[in-house]
Amino acid sequence: MRAPDDRQLRELEDRLLSFDADERAAALAALWEAAESGAVVLPAPGQAVNLHYHTFFSYNSCGHSPSSVAWLARKAGLGVAGIVDFDVLDGLEEFIASGRRLGQKTCAGLETRVYVPEFAAQEINSPGEPGIAYHLGLGFPRSPRDGPGAEFLAALRRTAEERNRSLTDRVNEYLRPVTVDYDGEALPLTPAGNATERHICLAYVRRAARLFSNRGQLSDFWSGRLGLDARDLDLPEGIALQSAIRTRTMKRGGVGYVQPNGGDFPDLHATNRFILENGGIPAYAWLDGTSEGEQRLEDLLAAVMASGTAAVNIIPDRNYTPGVKDARVAALYGVVAAAEEMALPVVAGTEMNSPGQRFVDDFDCAELAPLAEAFLKGASIVYAHSALQRAAGLGYTSPWATRNFPDRADRNDFFEQVGRSLVPSGQEALAGLGDEVTPAEVESAIRRLSSPGGER
Repeated sequence: MRAPDDRQLRELEDRLLSFDADERAAALAALWEAAESGAVVLPAPGQAVNLHYHTFFSYNSCGHSPSSVAWLARKAGLGVAGIVDFDVLDGLEEFIASGRRLGQKTCAGLETRVYVPEFAAQEINSPGEPGIAYHLGLGFPRSPRDGPGAEFLAALRRTAEERNRSLTDRVNEYLRPVTVDYDGEALPLTPAGNATERHICLAYVRRAARLFSNRGQLSDFWSGRLGLDARDLDLPEGIALQSAIRTRTMKRGGVGYVQPNGGDFPDLHATNRFILENGGIPAYAWLDGTSEGEQRLEDLLAAVMASGTAAVNIIPDRNYTPGVKDARVAALYGVVAAAEEMALPVVAGTEMNSPGQRFVDDFDCAELAPLAEAFLKGASIVYAHSALQRAAGLGYTSPWATRNFPDRADRNDFFEQVGRSLVPSGQEALAGLGDEVTPAEVESAIRRLSSPGGER
């Protein structure tokens, strides 16, 4: 087969964005064949990591699928890549399989919102919403297909859909005659029917562009409804317009916004129970340290840990401006130091749920360089957990791990070493390990699998 040229490679990468799973699989196979032939040169895995990608199964600003994220992560030389779609695990199997094929270390989880009763009266990490917190489950081995786990996932999806439908109804009244049919115009923008506010915003700008074909009328409509100069909105469907719609109509103070309460989301304890029972690692999603709750950092971490939270998630690009030493950077260093003191792995990454967000953070910049090792350690731990839990039920939060490593710091060191040593092609061969295996035997098996000529 003749090696593809640059145009053909770009076309293959574009096919990774298809909603058709078979087309994505064929494109990935062709890209990997090109890499094996030398037509695409892939770098060795490096120190940079991102464990917070959203894919098009919730919302990705570039439309990336799980396969696309895995391929681009491998092209970028990421040490570990992870996805955390909102409320769903729909991309898990595709992402893990893509990573194994490409030799990319991967893990998959979800992000959701929870009610934290211990902080019911205080803002935590969801601005303006006391008691409500963004929360993650990291490194799920697989998506539950039946039983309580599947029921919990179904409830998350159902709650999100009900919230979106009622939101759309309220915004429709305000933006009339620009109204969106949620089923016909929002749901088709995502492959598995898990629409988000960002999909709804895109549906509104496309509906308006169809209704007002005259540019002047379109400008007048949006400037009137949003109270902004149309010249600043990047019409007809730029990100400035979409962001303005979301901010002015769907967020606090907007016509579509309804203040949530403790009954609108599952509580933290139930969510952590779901995550742990299905083999994941519960992680608190730290924002920026400015809220009342996050200023009580030690109390907050102690409260979430009491319900089973075992890691801290950070989105670095929210927490510094290059070349500026300010309170945000100090808070960033503070939360990493606090997490390390409590032996909580720290995982990091950019979301890509808004245009302009980078694919991976700049871990060489002055602000992040001192934290890069902590972020790589956290990513290695979650990758090791995902692989061992999927293959043999021996993950970080398993009874085996807590029995063999009652000291959390020792557990971190073991899983970090496993994560650094284990190659993706060797993951499935760990399935022969049983619950009686010793940590030394696990390490020995991984050395064999990861050595040249080892089992694959």
